[in-house]
Amino acid sequence: MAKGKINVSVENIFPLIKKFLYSDHEIFLRELISNATDASSKLKHLSSVGEIKGEIGDLQIEVKIDKKGKKLHIIDKGIGMTSKEVTKYINEVAFSGAEEFLEKYKDSGKDAGIIGHFGLGFYSSFMVADKVEILTKSYKDESAAHWECDGSPEFSLKKTDKKERGTEIILHINKDSKEFLEESKISELLRKYNKFMPIPIKFGTREETLPLPKDAKEDTKPETQTVDNIINNSSPAWTKTPSELSDEDYKSFYRELYPMQFEEPLFNIHLNVDYPFNLTGILYFPKIKNDLNIQKDKIQLYQNQVFVTDNVEGIVPEFLTLLRGVIDSPDIPLNVSRSYLQADGAVKKISNYITRKVADKLNSLFKKDRKSYEEKWNDIKVVVEYGMLTEDKFFEKADSFALYPTTDNKFLTFNELEKEIKDVDLIFTAEGKIDHQSIQGKLTGNVAKLGKKYSIPVIGLSGKLVGDSDELYKNGFSGVFSIQNGPMDLSESLSYSSELLTDITSRVLTFYKNSSGLSI
Repeated sequence: MAKGKINVSVENIFPLIKKFLYSDHEIFLRELISNATDASSKLKHLSSVGEIKGEIGDLQIEVKIDKKGKKLHIIDKGIGMTSKEVTKYINEVAFSGAEEFLEKYKDSGKDAGIIGHFGLGFYSSFMVADKVEILTKSYKDESAAHWECDGSPEFSLKKTDKKERGTEIILHINKDSKEFLEESKISELLRKYNKFMPIPIKFGTREETLPLPKDAKEDTKPETQTVDNIINNSSPAWTKTPSELSDEDYKSFYRELYPMQFEEPLFNIHLNVDYPFNLTGILYFPKIKNDLNIQKDKIQLYQNQVFVTDNVEGIVPEFLTLLRGVIDSPDIPLNVSRSYLQADGAVKKISNYITRKVADKLNSLFKKDRKSYEEKWNDIKVVVEYGMLTEDKFFEKADSFALYPTTDNKFLTFNELEKEIKDVDLIFTAEGKIDHQSIQGKLTGNVAKLGKKYSIPVIGLSGKLVGDSDELYKNGFSGVFSIQNGPMDLSESLSYSSELLTDITSRVLTFYKNSSGLSI
């Protein structure tokens, strides 16, 4: 049996892991399942390039709880490790097994789908365990190894009689982490972080009802059988190409992501790019509710099918946080803080790409079937207008498909609006219907520019995305005012006489002059 010290650059790496690398202790399970998936993916890859002969068998990962022994087991049937590899990848933390593996086989023409960095990810287990054991046997013809560490730099490594290829991690759960010995907690975490992992994950068993034979009598009771409880969908919709998916497939996946969401999405956008970064995913346009804050945090971020976060603010543009769906990219770092993600160059490129794809999709829908697009406008306009107000690049593209509804039920683009507006005496921008020249859209800034161009007074009533008059003054048109709680109700239908419009204008301007001190 060998003994020694783990080769790290500080006396004890574990407090650093707890304090700086991970914000939630529950992350340990995600890391260990990711490592098990890596080991299985490596084995499949070696088999595909001919380095392993014969059948590799079922590569299912298993998670088991030993509540009495206060232990949690994570077992895979992957590539395994020799004693030398344990020393290198576990004891010498500076190395990453996944990185070296990819480097060695990068010219094989195959995508190994390797997820992570075994070193530091593995050590997250000490956040919840007093002691960790590794029982591992390599696919190579060498003895199995048993590694053990109590959370200090001291470890032991010896031979063991494990016969099956693969690795078993045994966590001796500490007294402050007993929740991780509860079946309900582990099931919750597996479904949260590993719901779409590419290797089947078994957690216990379940009873399955068998179908009755066609000639069964009415009072025949169906038989049941015990089957493995597989908690993940290893081939989710976003890992497939659009040509493999029907409209119903997209809707079914939406229901899988959001089982408590009973309204179907309006449409979806399938993301797939491999240069200059790798990214796949599916975004859905839902019907937007009034409370924008409730709408946010619905996009799930993955790295190689490993769940990272459902708070993508700062990773994708803010207006797109109103959408739903999945974004998956191996170029998004897994084990880092949100501030690091937001500053990462690859993440910024991904953000720009997604913005462009959303704009291209909306433009395509508008050109392909304008009538259907107009029918959906009230459900998607918040996203479009929010994007135009906050993202310059999106604004440039959205000018061609952003719509300005009028009170006679027309939907005009900005260019169409300009042609209609030249001979108007007064423009109201509002959510409610004011008169036949009213523009219901919230992009008052755009309308303000037209007002300035053609010397037409513009009165704006505040909508969800237009704050006060200061917001409109940024557009350089001093004759624009935003009314949120004025002394009159302008939402009622008005007659079209110029006298009445002039009177309303006078009352509005007088109100601002008297109550706001604005210079007219």
